[in-house]
Amino acid sequence: MKVVKRDGKIVDFDREKIRIAIGKANEEVNEEDRISNVQVTNICKHIENLNKKRILVEDIQDIIEERLVDLGKYNLAKSYIIYRYNRALVRKSNTTDESILSLIKNRNNELKEENPNRDSSLVSNQRDLIAGEVSKDITKRMLLPLKIVKAHEEGVLHFHDMAYFLQPIFNSCIVNIQDMLDNGTVINGKMIESPKSFQVACMILTQIIASVASNQYGGLSIDTKHLGKYLRKSKEKFKNNYISKYKGKIKENEIDELVEDRLKDELSTGIQIIQYQINTLMTTNGQSPFVTLFLNIDEQDPYIEENRMIIEEILNQRYKGMKDKDGNYITPSFPKLIYVLNETNNLNGGKYDYLTKLAIKCSQKRIYPDYISSKVMKENYNGNVFSPMGSRNFLSPWKDEHSNYKFEGRFNQGVVSINLPQIALEADADMDLFWKYFDERLDLCYEALMCRHHALLGTLSSVSPIHYEYGCISRLNNEKIDKLLTGGYSTLSLGYIGLYEVTKLMTGKSHTTLEGQEFALKVMNKLKSSTEKWSKETNLSFTLYGTPSNNLCYRFAKIDKEKYGSIKDITDKNYYTNSYHIDIRENIDIFEKLKFESQFQKISTGGFISYININNIDYNDKFLEDLIKFVYENIEYISFNKGDYLSDLESVNE
Repeated sequence: MKVVKRDGKIVDFDREKIRIAIGKANEEVNEEDRISNVQVTNICKHIENLNKKRILVEDIQDIIEERLVDLGKYNLAKSYIIYRYNRALVRKSNTTDESILSLIKNRNNELKEENPNRDSSLVSNQRDLIAGEVSKDITKRMLLPLKIVKAHEEGVLHFHDMAYFLQPIFNSCIVNIQDMLDNGTVINGKMIESPKSFQVACMILTQIIASVASNQYGGLSIDTKHLGKYLRKSKEKFKNNYISKYKGKIKENEIDELVEDRLKDELSTGIQIIQYQINTLMTTNGQSPFVTLFLNIDEQDPYIEENRMIIEEILNQRYKGMKDKDGNYITPSFPKLIYVLNETNNLNGGKYDYLTKLAIKCSQKRIYPDYISSKVMKENYNGNVFSPMGSRNFLSPWKDEHSNYKFEGRFNQGVVSINLPQIALEADADMDLFWKYFDERLDLCYEALMCRHHALLGTLSSVSPIHYEYGCISRLNNEKIDKLLTGGYSTLSLGYIGLYEVTKLMTGKSHTTLEGQEFALKVMNKLKSSTEKWSKETNLSFTLYGTPSNNLCYRFAKIDKEKYGSIKDITDKNYYTNSYHIDIRENIDIFEKLKFESQFQKISTGGFISYININNIDYNDKFLEDLIKFVYENIEYISFNKGDYLSDLESVNE
């Protein structure tokens, strides 16, 4: 039998520890109130006979107290409770010691694997990781209800980003970069006025990104179309300068050529500033900002020509890559790129098809960009097209006081993910029990999400001026942010892992079969209806999120394998399938795969991604172009993927 300690570590059950604990309590009471060694042994046997593969240390202590009371040893039970309390006081001062020391000595494998974008051996990163371990400890002991902590440690659910819960900060956002660039902002107490040129706008953009990322714990997204205005400003400035200098001396078309050459240099340097700054800047958590650039040709954009040029340059520079320390060109992890397919670039003779061909060329070599179909997205989000918030988390549609849809300047309060396969493992194929346990665990997820919400209520805007006072989210003036938390302005996300496995456990079939699909859709609609019910009852916006955290796929499977053993096609493979995805071992055509998964994207509107694995396959241009045409018509959001099935170049938070 394995024992789960308070810090999440798993150790072998040890009778001797029970003997010592009861022995200490025995010493504190009169002889007639003590129990014998035989009775101690019987208590140990009672615990062992529960036949549990895993048990929480707190549950063992609860059982001991119950057995002492059953024996009529009330004074001894009281003594044991006092002993237990005193031990808890001691632990409060040192529960993080081992995890921190192992981190410093580079022995903490869990933290090493948690985020591959952050090297846990670097002292700059260790400072944030140490703070995170302390925050987790305080959160588990003092801030979260015990049942939520137990549920997290038992893999019932995952309380994402526990390392940041101690502070009143949120998950991810879409930066209102238009407001910040057009109206100016303040960074580190210094006024930053609206830029007069493209290069300066790019430099300010990177400083905003670093500052915003340092004051939250998730991803952030930027719509690059707002840079078009500043590229035109540069062009107008160059033209005025050249006219002033050369008018009457050279022909007008020669002036135009000089302007275009100068503008190309300005454009190239500006995009290079963004790419290099993002990959060399360090936020306060010791890593590059988790930022996404949203590349969308918007026909209503008055700066559409400039925006086209910006997107082309971003793709060209990403295709080239960046040099590593040895001078070899590599693919930078950030910024992530998302390219929007629309009527003008869907490879059906549109004006900007050449940009899509460049994007495909870039994806073949550098994985990114990801692709969003504006056609399908408009069907799913009331005619809107907008960026996810860094880590593939989508906002729900929301209108301002003028009845205009607004997405930039909004955010996500936090994520809690449910372990779907574990519900089926507990129910042991009993359908009635499954739905009963499902309801119980959804209630736990709701309570955990409300902990996220309540932790932010009452927060003053001054705790993060870049977010709440200087334009990223709002322009408040040292006031509470509560109005940004309610009414649907920000979201709370219910994530899920393992739709394939839960379907296989309950029906004996994959969710790609008719019977399996029927059950999988019932599960998804149950998740969706729960978020809708919570939203209606609370005036908050709960969304359903296909958690793209690969580490969580492994964590849930590891916990369940230790508890339930190795189960064919479930725990034996040591991972659960990401959200609604098809298991990689299924032989299915890539077009069928995307068409099948699209039905789950429509339900999981709080966030999702479908992968196209191009590992070791030399797809020709014709195939990929046909694939992109298919994506535009059939599925909202896809990403190219190399490496093993679960690889995604980044780990999304925890």
